[in-house]
Amino acid sequence: MKQIILGTAGHIDHGKTSLIKAVTGVNTDRLKEEQLRGITIELGFASLELPSGQRIGIVDVPGHEKFVKNMVAGATGIDLVVMVIAADEGVMPQTREHMEICSLLGVKHGFVALTKTDLTDEEWLELVQEDISEFVRGTFLEDKPVVPVSSATGEGIPEFISTLDDMSREIPSRSSAGLFRLPVDRVFTMKGFGTVITGTLISGRVQVGDTIIIYPSRITSKVRGVQVHNESVSEALAGMRTAVNFQGLEKTSVNRGDVLSNPDALIPSYMLDVSLQFISSNKKAIKNRTRVRFHSGTSEILGNLILIDREELKPGETIAAQLRLDAPVPLVKDDRFVIRSYSPIRTIGGGYIINPIPRKHKRFRPEVIEGLKILADSPPEEIISSHIDESGYQGVSFSELKIMANLPEKQLERTLHDFLSRKEFVRTDKEKQIYIHRNSFENLKKEAYDYLDAYHKANPLKPGMSKQELMSKFQPAAGPKLLNMLFTQMIKTGEIVQEEDVVRLAAHKVSLGVDQADLKNKIMEAYVRGGLTPPYFKEVGKSLDIDSSRAKDVLMLLVDEEKIVKVKEDLYFQSDAVNDLKGRVTDFLISNGEMTTPQFKEIAKVSRKYLIPLLEYFDSKNMTIRVGDIRKLRSR
Repeated sequence: MKQIILGTAGHIDHGKTSLIKAVTGVNTDRLKEEQLRGITIELGFASLELPSGQRIGIVDVPGHEKFVKNMVAGATGIDLVVMVIAADEGVMPQTREHMEICSLLGVKHGFVALTKTDLTDEEWLELVQEDISEFVRGTFLEDKPVVPVSSATGEGIPEFISTLDDMSREIPSRSSAGLFRLPVDRVFTMKGFGTVITGTLISGRVQVGDTIIIYPSRITSKVRGVQVHNESVSEALAGMRTAVNFQGLEKTSVNRGDVLSNPDALIPSYMLDVSLQFISSNKKAIKNRTRVRFHSGTSEILGNLILIDREELKPGETIAAQLRLDAPVPLVKDDRFVIRSYSPIRTIGGGYIINPIPRKHKRFRPEVIEGLKILADSPPEEIISSHIDESGYQGVSFSELKIMANLPEKQLERTLHDFLSRKEFVRTDKEKQIYIHRNSFENLKKEAYDYLDAYHKANPLKPGMSKQELMSKFQPAAGPKLLNMLFTQMIKTGEIVQEEDVVRLAAHKVSLGVDQADLKNKIMEAYVRGGLTPPYFKEVGKSLDIDSSRAKDVLMLLVDEEKIVKVKEDLYFQSDAVNDLKGRVTDFLISNGEMTTPQFKEIAKVSRKYLIPLLEYFDSKNMTIRVGDIRKLRSR
């Protein structure tokens, strides 16, 4: 059976609560203050079984202008609205504001209940009905029934119930395949049960035993029990008025406006990209950065309206804009919202979310304006592609795309698979399911090529760039997994070569000019002459009267070619001389088992200036190991 929520709307004292009591027998004014004052302050709840057997949940909202924020909270998730208009007063200010709110929240089904008919005569009733016809023209209630009723006498109540039953058949069934979300409208404690949270389950399903998270606080709890229409059930589905009982949850840790959902399902954000309709009944334009009251779900948050492409918004216009809020909200694409002015408070506009987790936009940027237009008007595939393209090297995760595209998980998986098969997307992290656009991957590849090319031109005598240095050029925009994937692919396609920790373009070859080749020979000759007692490199540079950095480049080339060995900073030896000493020391240790420093000095025939660096060099190369004051050959 379908799950249907009926909501009331209308001006204060037009008989909304009396009508619900006449229909259901339930007085939805549960607070003592409400009963004493005779006005609805908080949301009230009831249920009704229709003649067809259809069960509906009912949300009764306050009509007083001071409590419109409660009315907006109650209107969240309703399928059908009864616009209550008293016959003795007709259309009043809150009648109009409630109509605007219902329209902005996307309510599409409903009818008018013309109450208190016992207080008027036939002639007056006809005039009010003409007034109502004019009022609903151009709205979702145009051509919908107007049912005269009297809660006092019971006249018209059977016709009201019959109309409600007929209209319920027109409402499409909700899918429970989406993300579980329940905006909190009440929190209370019941003896023997603990904390109970109620709300209209706007999507998905919840079961006893489920682990849920309260957003935006991210408090985790476990579902102990579920009730629908005051009856315990094992699960509740989208469209049901639901009460959820939690284990070990403090009442003070949950507030109206919070949202219950699955772990890691939602991402609270201080910014929202929205499609905003600035209603035509506004008296004047609204300027950029105007302070507003943002209502979505059951929450009310203050924030600033940012106009991306203009300085002011005129009545009747619809645009893409950004809202920057004082507190984070956990929403998904296409969620409806209402904005009210800061002071004096009245409804001024609303619309739907086009990106629940956007970046901060700079105004009057053509690419930003065009991007928001795509998100507002395009099919899901284009929206997904736009988000991933805009994300650059950082990419977008599967969990982010779920709320940015608001698609069922299976549909999103199929869509992403199609993009991957066409090689339009690249999955950079299999575990976290992060995707970047092929354009971004190709740009990254070009950047890597350009960095290496520039490095080779600046350092023609170096074999390449350290991998770590190259990676640092992209971070933090591009992570290690993406960069390793990039290097692996470029190696596979033969564009770059990696030798140990050095990366170079495949075409790069160390090439010496005539003067550099001559310098190389002179440096080599200096170390050949020096043998095991070479000059420090700074002395070599001075003797050749050359630029030190230029000489160092040539020296490092000799090191890379393994013709020169670096023993410590500024102290280098010819490789043949070191290898010869290595052979003599190895033979000595094989014969004698150990070697003292004086014995090493005798073998090498060098002063302490070279003695200690050479000993430490052999230790560092794992040829020898120091044990106290002696050295031994490391076991092989």
